[in-house]
Amino acid sequence: MLPDSYEPAALLALVAGGALACFAGYRLFRVVLAIYGFILGAMMASSVMGTTNTVGMVVAAIVGGVLGAVILVFAYFVGIALVGAGLGALVAHLAWTQLAMAEPPALLVIVCSIVGAVGALMLQRYVLIVGTAFGGAWTLLVGVLALARGRAVTRAGSIAHVWILYPFGPAPGERWVPVAWIVLGLVGMLVQMGFTARRR
Repeated sequence: MLPDSYEPAALLALVAGGALACFAGYRLFRVVLAIYGFILGAMMASSVMGTTNTVGMVVAAIVGGVLGAVILVFAYFVGIALVGAGLGALVAHLAWTQLAMAEPPALLVIVCSIVGAVGALMLQRYVLIVGTAFGGAWTLLVGVLALARGRAVTRAGSIAHVWILYPFGPAPGERWVPVAWIVLGLVGMLVQMGFTARRR
């Protein structure tokens, strides 16, 4: 969570990072790891601060983001496993919510994450291309939808003017979002396989 005034900059960073991951994720995998590590670290660190502590939220986001980026960049193989695990969890979440319109069971998410992590380590090149293409496509969609719709995709805190990103629910009730995600992910995957991730 961040103060409202930081929302446009954060969303532009999501769009840029998502586009980079989607279309050049394999070639620039360490950069992508740093970006996603920063986003994850910033989200986790800033969420422990009080909503009225603006300076604390910003400092926690920066420190947590830097730590997250450093950890993922230096833990390359852990990062590969996390990409596979994250993709597995994302697929489980999206598939379940489309079928049952509810949160998926924790066991299903855990199993899909483990399968994704093992698959990522066994088939690194292809899993990285697919994982970065679809992960980047989702991040890009979340950022673009939030920029286009403002509060319809992000929710503000009621006490202080705090912006909170909900990355798994950018457009509740709109069934076209998963279809757009799949199409954009496939385009990113084809671009990577055809151009940016081609072996020299």
